[in-house]
Amino acid sequence: MSDEDERERAYSWGNERLNEDMQFSVVPGGPARYVHTTDKAVEYVTVSREDGVLGYVWACDADDAAGWQVRPAGGDDAYNAGVAWTMKLRDPKARGLTPSQALAELAASPGNPQIGRVVPGSRALASGLAELRELAGANQAPKPETPRVRRGS
Repeated sequence: MSDEDERERAYSWGNERLNEDMQFSVVPGGPARYVHTTDKAVEYVTVSREDGVLGYVWACDADDAAGWQVRPAGGDDAYNAGVAWTMKLRDPKARGLTPSQALAELAASPGNPQIGRVVPGSRALASGLAELRELAGANQAPKPETPRVRRGS
């Protein structure tokens, strides 16, 4: 056996299929989603819980866009709520609703204590996502975490 054959055998998986180069390809499909950004004006609603505002669900029909703008001051719960509200946007998109129709539908839904509820009468207009980020406080530098001191063992 040659040195090359010996090296190949040493680095072989024993199954020829595992030695083949992997071929990646994009598979069409997946859940229906609105575009996640826009540079146009957006409508939005405020999502809140008893302990404060978590963020904003926004929509822009002109770009078929909709999404979640987190309010960083809401902490981890605000980021987690954003996942749920973003998922809630998939069903209206799959049914062919415009982003503003989806926003109206979500505004009418009861929400829940974990992900918050849309504040009644909070539907408003922002000149763009930059203004909404400013409202959410997302452009501010995050506060440094307070170190936690462990006492006793």
